[in-house]
Amino acid sequence: MLKRLRPSVPPWTCSRCLRLQRQHRHNSTIAATTSAHDTVLPSPLPASLRGLGNPDTNHDDSVLRQIFDSPGFWKEFSLQAKHHASGKSAGLFQNRYLTTPGGFQRFAENTVMKCEKIVDSVVAASTLEEYKSLARDLDRLSDLLCRVIDLADFVRATHPDRRIQAAATQAYAMMFEYMNKLNTTTALNDQLKKAAAMPEVQESWNEQEKVVSKMLIRDFSKSAIDLPEGDRQKFVELSNEIAHTGTEFVDNMAPERPYLSFESSKMRGLEPNMARALTKWGQIRLPTMDMPAQMALRYVEDADVRREVYMAVRTASKGSIRRLEKMLKDRAELAKLSGYQTFSHMALSDKMAQSPEAVNQFLSALITDNHRQVQDELQELMELKRADARSDNFPNTINAWDKFYYTHRLVSNMDNRIRSPDFLSAYFSLGTVMQGISRLFNRLYGIRLVPRETLPGETWNDDVRRLDVVSDTDGHIAVLYCDLFSRPGKTPNPAHFTLRCSREISATEIAEAANTPHPFSSALEAATDGMSASFNTTTNTYFQLPTISLICDFARPPISPTLPRPTLLNFNDVRTLFHEMGHGLHSFLGRTALQNVSGTRCATDFAELPSVLMEHFASCPSVLALYARHWDTDAPLPMAALEQRIAIDQRTQPAETEAQILLAMLDQAYHSALPLSSDFDSTKTYHDIYNAHASIPEPQGTAWQGFFGHLFGYGATYYSYLFDRAIAGKVWNDVFQQTPDGSVSRERGEKYKDEVLKWGGGRDGWKCIAGVLGDERLAEGGEEAMKEVGRWGVR
Repeated sequence: MLKRLRPSVPPWTCSRCLRLQRQHRHNSTIAATTSAHDTVLPSPLPASLRGLGNPDTNHDDSVLRQIFDSPGFWKEFSLQAKHHASGKSAGLFQNRYLTTPGGFQRFAENTVMKCEKIVDSVVAASTLEEYKSLARDLDRLSDLLCRVIDLADFVRATHPDRRIQAAATQAYAMMFEYMNKLNTTTALNDQLKKAAAMPEVQESWNEQEKVVSKMLIRDFSKSAIDLPEGDRQKFVELSNEIAHTGTEFVDNMAPERPYLSFESSKMRGLEPNMARALTKWGQIRLPTMDMPAQMALRYVEDADVRREVYMAVRTASKGSIRRLEKMLKDRAELAKLSGYQTFSHMALSDKMAQSPEAVNQFLSALITDNHRQVQDELQELMELKRADARSDNFPNTINAWDKFYYTHRLVSNMDNRIRSPDFLSAYFSLGTVMQGISRLFNRLYGIRLVPRETLPGETWNDDVRRLDVVSDTDGHIAVLYCDLFSRPGKTPNPAHFTLRCSREISATEIAEAANTPHPFSSALEAATDGMSASFNTTTNTYFQLPTISLICDFARPPISPTLPRPTLLNFNDVRTLFHEMGHGLHSFLGRTALQNVSGTRCATDFAELPSVLMEHFASCPSVLALYARHWDTDAPLPMAALEQRIAIDQRTQPAETEAQILLAMLDQAYHSALPLSSDFDSTKTYHDIYNAHASIPEPQGTAWQGFFGHLFGYGATYYSYLFDRAIAGKVWNDVFQQTPDGSVSRERGEKYKDEVLKWGGGRDGWKCIAGVLGDERLAEGGEEAMKEVGRWGVR
């Protein structure tokens, strides 16, 4: 399969070496002062702690904070390049095809022509030298498809202009159809298998080429390309049916009872304004799919009301369950048709886990490790219930409908002992957090985030900040577009998008571009569609640079003429930003020669490791000391208050972990052979899992599985996030916490980079983990290794 559809790790550059980048980065001096309506922001880091060295670095560090925290500074900064360009559009991401909506069609057509030349060349290959180049040729073919599909998919979901959305959607559809045609072109598969079978070819291939060839052969196989024509047609029909049913399942999830009615007198505890809004003629009409039902479970004192609400919000409609069961049955048939024992075996064949048996070993070990912590939490809830329970309300039992109510009371009791929840936000302005991330990256990996003026038309909104990622040793290595502020119509979900992967650009490609009509100023720009590239002095070749977009939805501060305030983040926002930048880091440093294994192009159950590990850095005192200071007074962060906040957030983690384990177990059960049974009942399977493993029994009569939307997008791989959380906790403890300043140590950062990050997906994940932990027992993976990770637990 030439375009490998990977989860967006929800939804992931100009040609200069470091010398040229420094020469042209700033053509004019940026004003040191802000407008009259902006505060001049102090540096939050004492000089003794900076360790940043040269004046350019200090300047970039200061500008980085101000472009996010000072609207006046950002306006002046962003206008400079636009003024010099006289308003002429450079095209989205500096792709000059994309200056108008019609350019998307030309971009796609031009790309198809390039693809056709590669296809013809691969199919015609007959000499040993031609077969030796096949892995790189097919990787380039995949890259060309991704250049349009990934970028168009992002633009159609993000750009505010409906004409551009429509044009991007049309280009996406055109390339997707072409991709599907290539994925069923048997000659490509046959030629790749022939090349891989030649000893001389295998000896000539480097490790990345071997990995990519195996990957593409496996993906072609998963597309049923080896099946007889009749079976292949059945495979296509089933695949289309699964896509259709799965989309319907997600889009039409509904409860069996959309509304509940209660006498308003029974709803004591519900927030008064909410209660009034829902009340008519003394009755409260409660929608079961919306926030009021969740609030009732947390606040309403009457246990009988909570029970009725719980049963309703945990019972999906018969239509939702019917669609789910059809999708699961079709998946089981698809796997059987493809020669796999189950859909789970099929989905896991290219993952670190490799088999459902190994996943279940991991989950069993994990739930055992987590059990004691859950029981401790339940005991605290039980003590609260005994203090106010009526004799007829199961005073010695925590029921499912009690959990949210008493957990809220437990956390509220803790929360009341610290200052207001927004107290800590004053120490986390968006600019200082971005500054802190850059300083952390500089300390650990020798890379930093450098603000860069954008050209007219380069971004999809004037709010978008461009940051170039610059390495001490390798110069310009990546481009990051940050779209972090909320606005009408924008998705509220944080996400990392890979707009373009790293890949080595051959001299042949540049020569081809020079001899083909194009709208760019040089053959190199034409070969990269105008997006950034740099010269690699080690290989003496050009590389297209990873280009990433980071989307968040942080609220803008209220406008105040007396004391302008930057956007302030709560600590969950800080963790979110660190998490998404962890994905970015993987893309920045996983700069491979082949795009199929670049950055986050790795196994699904390995992709979250860098981002989850970054969450540990977010709450580390030595990292917070790099930047966390009051936005106005410059006072240092009071660590005791933050520790109390974190303790509250972590108070319910064991129960939340158990809930995720149960869902991962259910995911595996649903993607086993069960759906092919004539008497398959997804509700019975749901209760079997919960009755066997849940600390709080699930009452009979519920059918929550009809709300489990992730079953469509993450079928048989829902365990992945828990798996990476367990690994991240182990790496954090064993690598970054074993020396006094290990969390900001270059030595530790380089070890993690060399063993994990730089490989992207070009090295088996188990070898990465074994290398960074120094434990060769893990290198080959397997069921025992999965069980060992489960024993580490989630910390």
